[in-house]
Amino acid sequence: MRLLLTLALLAGPALAADCPPAPDHGDRLAGLIAAAQAAGSEGEGRQITNQMWQLWTDAPDSYAQELLDEGMDRRASYDFAGAIKALDALVAYCPDYAEGYNQRAFVAFLRQDYPAALQDLERTLALSPDHVAALSGKALTLMGLGRMDEGQLVLRQALALNPWLPERGLLLREPAGDDI
Repeated sequence: MRLLLTLALLAGPALAADCPPAPDHGDRLAGLIAAAQAAGSEGEGRQITNQMWQLWTDAPDSYAQELLDEGMDRRASYDFAGAIKALDALVAYCPDYAEGYNQRAFVAFLRQDYPAALQDLERTLALSPDHVAALSGKALTLMGLGRMDEGQLVLRQALALNPWLPERGLLLREPAGDDI
């Protein structure tokens, strides 16, 4: 895998022309969002969320999948520098694949590099506006930047799509009508 990562970093932008389009899971994601909104329990909502993750992490091809998996594995083992290298290679190879940016944002968030996380989350959402996890990540990132009101607004947007997100515990009381 390290050889693959090294080759990806050396090839850089030349590879982007070879990346196929990301699989179109729009209809299936819309169905999962509707199912999450109608779910009757947290357990059911969690299962639906896991199905969403399967769609988001379905990379455009096997090479992109290897880079994504490498980045996620390195992140999980707290090798943030290695994760960033793999995810940088993924973004260079597949600049239109939202999950590359989302996973890189997650690493930046864990490193408390909130400006970098926010930039990648914005790109994720430009490519995939209903990416519930990216919306939730954006909310947490805005809060990490001290932008609580914006963060709460984005968290409400994420929860409107999936009311079972674990981050729902961070939602503050909505202001009364005359407090707006």
